[in-house]
Amino acid sequence: MKIGEVAKAAEIGVDAVRFYEREGLIEAPARRPSGYRDYPPEVVVRLRFIRRAKELGFSLREIAELLRLEAREGTTPAELRRCAETKIEALEERIKALQRMRRALRRLVAECPGQGPLRDCSILRSLAAEEKGTTR
Repeated sequence: MKIGEVAKAAEIGVDAVRFYEREGLIEAPARRPSGYRDYPPEVVVRLRFIRRAKELGFSLREIAELLRLEAREGTTPAELRRCAETKIEALEERIKALQRMRRALRRLVAECPGQGPLRDCSILRSLAAEEKGTTR
């Protein structure tokens, strides 16, 4: 399969296919005499796996680890489950951090009068104070 066909079948961009190849998530395919890459059909399955894992929040490093576990003889479902549980814990922490950010931004917006000179903007003052390491 040519790279465009692979990308279309995996529902990703051609640049993504090249990127995953450079990152070692898919093997570099053989080249045809014309110079075009000749991907085997199985690469579509792997690219879909990568795409789905990214949609679930896995990083490329984590995806590479999942792929290594999948390829390793003797890997158990329990090992893959631990990877997923670890990802859930990381997502929960990220959600908590995002909720804290949202609360802080809501507080800043609520305190902002939305009028007057920009130099008097409470949002800008607060951000500048935080940047300097001071608190309000």
